[in-house]
Amino acid sequence: MDEQSEVGEVFLSSLIRSQLRLALVVAGGFGLILLGVPLLLAAVPQIGELAAFGIPVPWLLLGLGVYPLVIVSGALYVRSANRNEARFQDLLDDA
Repeated sequence: MDEQSEVGEVFLSSLIRSQLRLALVVAGGFGLILLGVPLLLAAVPQIGELAAFGIPVPWLLLGLGVYPLVIVSGALYVRSANRNEARFQDLLDDA
């Protein structure tokens, strides 16, 4: 792809926009879910009094709930980013 051509610039800016949109969606979804835990605890204070195996449930939610969320968010982002790049490559191959 000739980066100086008008078509190349359009393709490249399209890829950049789609990757930025994807990053914002994944970060926003992650942030909403992460902020949902304190909101849940504020809305239902009885959860803060519960314990499982001697560990308070809010700690379990934050400790065991956040890491799988990070892994799933990262995996979804990488899969979607690869799909965006594959579509971009297909556009280049067709052009």
